[in-house]
Amino acid sequence: MIRNRSPGVKLFFAAMIGGVLLIPLLMVYALVSDRQHQSETAQASITSGWGGEQLVAGPVLVIPYNEESVQTESVDGQSRTRTVTTRRELFVSPTKQSMETALEPSVKSYSIYRSVIYKADVSGRASFALPDDLDRSGVKRASLLFDQAELRFGVSDPRGLTDDTKVTIAGEALVLHPGNGPASTRSSGFSTAVEWDGEQPLSVDWTYGLRGSRSIALIPRGGETEWTVTSPWQHPSFVGSFRPDSSDVSSEGFSATYKGITNLALGEALVNLNDLAPPVIQTASDYEDIAYDRSIQPVAESGQQAKAAAVRLIEPVDLYSQVDRAVKYGFLFIGFTFMAFFMFDVIAGARVASAEYLLTGVGLVLFFVLLLAFAEVIGFTLAYLVASAAIIGLLTAYSAAVLGGWRRASMIGGLLAGLYATLYVLLSLDAWSLLIGSVLLFIALAAVMYATRQLDWTSMVGGDEDPSTPQA
Repeated sequence: MIRNRSPGVKLFFAAMIGGVLLIPLLMVYALVSDRQHQSETAQASITSGWGGEQLVAGPVLVIPYNEESVQTESVDGQSRTRTVTTRRELFVSPTKQSMETALEPSVKSYSIYRSVIYKADVSGRASFALPDDLDRSGVKRASLLFDQAELRFGVSDPRGLTDDTKVTIAGEALVLHPGNGPASTRSSGFSTAVEWDGEQPLSVDWTYGLRGSRSIALIPRGGETEWTVTSPWQHPSFVGSFRPDSSDVSSEGFSATYKGITNLALGEALVNLNDLAPPVIQTASDYEDIAYDRSIQPVAESGQQAKAAAVRLIEPVDLYSQVDRAVKYGFLFIGFTFMAFFMFDVIAGARVASAEYLLTGVGLVLFFVLLLAFAEVIGFTLAYLVASAAIIGLLTAYSAAVLGGWRRASMIGGLLAGLYATLYVLLSLDAWSLLIGSVLLFIALAAVMYATRQLDWTSMVGGDEDPSTPQA
């Protein structure tokens, strides 16, 4: 005759095995992160040569001027002064600009990976005028070199520019030059020389085609900016420093209009002695930063950091984000299943060995690996059904042997089916997931407390056992 361990010791061993299983669960979590990184690398390969996430900036008028300063230097013990002339640039933002962007998206695939790309038709109009109080900026009107003025347009990835780029003033097309864009796009884009005397307002019209992928963003600047974006894509995400004043999203696509983005909202003067530094756009959903300079963090060395409004063309289901969230609930699956086994062990008399706890836990962890593997091929929802059905079938059949009958095994299968169904609901209801999950945990704890309210956790229960059978 061999005496069983007490229920308290059994519970300790079950909890210890559950803690050990957190290690492979963390490995699965790392696997999700690695596959997501591999997906992003594949997407970058897909869009290579086409155009990446595009950041565009409307025209800024740059007028060189000569600044005179007096310097004092010592020569042979005597102080001498001299006047030094330095060439600087004045950055003039439009008093008003309006832009229209029409996106034509498509999905490009490579192996099991896919990325959203688009063609964009961009057109706009801007008006420039020198302020009456120009002297307050420290620049004299007489020092401005109007004959050397130029307009600079920003495009973060100029590989996407097509051959129909056009800039006109009073109906006359201007000669365009590559590069020398605004500092807010790291000088990427194009520029053109303009003839202007500064006396009358300057009106500029432009249009260009642009290829890009996943998102497009605009740096508004000047007295007032209006931006209208339209596309047949059904799943936009509006991120950045500004949200559209009006938007319409339907099965036919979306349209969004940003109105009244003024220089007061931007915190920028119409005339500056330094250009704007590149922006960093933080999304609203997952707090991911969209940095349009991948190697250098935006700094204020060239002036104030720019703000941007962005539109992302997202997939309806981000499978890596969904799997990542599912893995975070993995310890609940292990805990609930182990608790059910424990109840059968100490209350119903079915002996569950440590190895059986361990194998069951491995099967629960394997669910997330199957979910990730199938989701990359057939999509998240169908993969969830396949993976959950496989694990429920496997553990139900195994439980029949462990617990000594199909009646008890069917209860384990029902528990797992309920857990997987609940998890899917939690993944779908992001805003309510914490509330629902905490309520379910409370109910489960209350049920365990009720079922074990008369259990003596320290007593040893005697019984005949096969010495070869592992004990919990």
